[in-house]
Amino acid sequence: MNIEILGPGCKRCDQLYENTVAAVSQFDDGAGIEVKKIKDIKHFAKKGVFLTPGLVIDGDVISVGKVLPIEEIRKKIEEKM
Repeated sequence: MNIEILGPGCKRCDQLYENTVAAVSQFDDGAGIEVKKIKDIKHFAKKGVFLTPGLVIDGDVISVGKVLPIEEIRKKIEEKM
């Protein structure tokens, strides 16, 4: 599974990244999940994300403009497994 955090590096983007890493750590050995920060605005536009931060799981935009709590991110990951 690939998870992308879309954002230019603002505080909210960093918080979503930290929450996502914390959610992934709750799975055994990270369950083969890779989390990446993406700062390329052209990549955001291709995904249709014009308000950051954005959360993308396996190519699907899950959240835009919100810092999701750890538990909600965990649920979204479980739905995709």
